[in-house]
Amino acid sequence: MSRASENPSEPVPAGSGVPVRPAGILVIAIVVALEAAALLVAAIWYGSQLLSGAPVLSFWGAVFTLVLLAAFSAWLFAVATFLFRGYRWPRAGALVAQLFTLTIGFPTMSGGYPLAGLAMLVPAVLAIVLLFDKRVIAFASRAGGAPPAL
Repeated sequence: MSRASENPSEPVPAGSGVPVRPAGILVIAIVVALEAAALLVAAIWYGSQLLSGAPVLSFWGAVFTLVLLAAFSAWLFAVATFLFRGYRWPRAGALVAQLFTLTIGFPTMSGGYPLAGLAMLVPAVLAIVLLFDKRVIAFASRAGGAPPAL
């Protein structure tokens, strides 16, 4: 069994045929994991407000929003984990998440909250740029199937 198939979360030395995990992968995974944590905190806060009897227009609409926040947080945690391991599919998920963050960050920044907007925009732009780095693409190209037979 090759070293690459023993533990996919450990970097593999150069010369073994598998690229070494670039720093860009770590940065992107951290950005996505922090976004997931922020959504989880927002879901917890939203749920506590819902349980405390805060007024809502539609109770079931509020429950749906809460479930959506929690699900999107779990999805982003999965994206960060599997991108860090070198899988191919999380690159698209990370890109979509960053594009959503940009669509929220620009209005936030121009709407009178420049620090909050920049806190969203700067990591999102950094992650987008790193997602198209050659080393990141080369590392994150592992398919999700079974390990090779030979």
